[in-house]
Amino acid sequence: MGNGLERAFIQSIQDHRGAILKVCRIYSDDRDDFDDLFQEIVLQLWKSYSSFRGESLVSTWIYRVALNTAITSLRKRKRRPDQHPLQVFHHNQAEAADDRIDRIYAQELQRAIQALDKFDRALLMLYLEEKSYSEMAQILEISENYIGVKLNRIRTKLKELLTP
Repeated sequence: MGNGLERAFIQSIQDHRGAILKVCRIYSDDRDDFDDLFQEIVLQLWKSYSSFRGESLVSTWIYRVALNTAITSLRKRKRRPDQHPLQVFHHNQAEAADDRIDRIYAQELQRAIQALDKFDRALLMLYLEEKSYSEMAQILEISENYIGVKLNRIRTKLKELLTP
């Protein structure tokens, strides 16, 4: 690739870094998986950058590549045995009760999101990014009507998972 193309690629990654990080956050179990997934997504974007035809927005293309890479990575991780050591959590005794409640709720919400299937997680991420139904439909290659149906089902599923 030429030098101008490299600069354009780097600028695209910088402009859309937040989107890539969000995909990594949703599809990774720990910091190592997060870092590996981020690198893999950037590598896949680089490999396919010269063939990007501009038929969609760069952000749409980046989301699609990031989601496909994350889903492929998730499949590979599920096939290998769990290699993560036991994690030890240290609790700060001075932590305020409100902070603990917020942390616990955030952990429960993250577990509920992880319990969703990979397509639902992708759709939820795009929804939380405040993408329009049209943008979500284009990125996920489904109809706008189906977006609404799936979002309602996701809301119901999350309520079930978060209700004691």
